[in-house]
Amino acid sequence: MRKLLVFNSISMDGYFTDQNDDMSWAHKQDPEWNEFVASNAKSGGELLFGRVTYDMMKSFWPSPAATQMFPDVARGMNESPKVVFSRTLTEASWQNTRLIKDNLAEAVRNLKHEPGPGLVLMGSGSIIAQLAPEGVIDEYQIVTNPIVLGAGRTMFEGVEKKLKLQLTNTRAFENGNVLLSYLPSS
Repeated sequence: MRKLLVFNSISMDGYFTDQNDDMSWAHKQDPEWNEFVASNAKSGGELLFGRVTYDMMKSFWPSPAATQMFPDVARGMNESPKVVFSRTLTEASWQNTRLIKDNLAEAVRNLKHEPGPGLVLMGSGSIIAQLAPEGVIDEYQIVTNPIVLGAGRTMFEGVEKKLKLQLTNTRAFENGNVLLSYLPSS
């Protein structure tokens, strides 16, 4: 069975977007960080997005600017199989993308039983908040960025029950980012 991994950036005060839904603060460049991101993009996986993150990703990664600035990451993002969860989209136009309109947790359980590479959920805080209490997320990789936003949205907005997590790995980067890896625990 495939595993579902969440990969997301947050601020020091716990927000994954600022109050204007902007995530550009999470994209600080340096050689070590760029190599890590490129390596992740090459490792494969089926990418999962909510509609807002999907629209943002599809507006950038197929562009010539993305290919010029981040060739390995752009190739990985464009060639990877993708799923967008949306009740409002009528079609998914980005290469290799399928659209799932309803029954989110059931759809993810079904995806996990399909053959193929692991599943990676990026951004998409509202999707994370819906899936976390359902117990279908197998690992959280959270990149804490050295910035305080003061306001914004958390990945777990609306989650009402406690979710206990066990820290399994950490990695600090020269740009100040810290990767924290967690497994759900009982």
